[in-house]
Amino acid sequence: MTHDETRTHFRNAMACLGAAVNIITTDGPRGRCGITASAVCSVTDTPPTMLVCINQSSYVHDVLRENAHVCINILGAHCQELARVFAGMTRCSMDARFDQCAWQPGALGVPVLGEALASLEGQIVDSKTVGSHSVMFVHIERIATRADGDGLVYFGRQFHRLARAGVVACEAA
Repeated sequence: MTHDETRTHFRNAMACLGAAVNIITTDGPRGRCGITASAVCSVTDTPPTMLVCINQSSYVHDVLRENAHVCINILGAHCQELARVFAGMTRCSMDARFDQCAWQPGALGVPVLGEALASLEGQIVDSKTVGSHSVMFVHIERIATRADGDGLVYFGRQFHRLARAGVVACEAA
């Protein structure tokens, strides 16, 4: 199999891996920006740490690294269009992306989406280069959650609603 065939085969396999949809936001010396990301997951709860994978060729990559403070906004099903906007699918400017809905400054000065199912503010404490991407480790310092709303997942190269069933562990404590 050629390199291109392997890459295509891998991408097709990853389309079978459903993932939560998030908007990663930052603000600081390099400015305010955000990007839709599905390569996000928890690492440990002691201390609370998440990882976020960002393509190094993305403009947002260097801004995230240099600002160092980020918010991982976990999107609900009602935010599908916002996910498209921050993924660059609508080709609008970064300022226009943030004009799409209400963002509040978080405790760390980063944009927090009030209607997110959960928002996790933190600081990038480490970064590893793996191929075309950086794996950024974020120490979580502030968490907010909502007890209502359905989830949003990316599967088969499309967004899908994931229905919330009954009482779940992510309700606010």
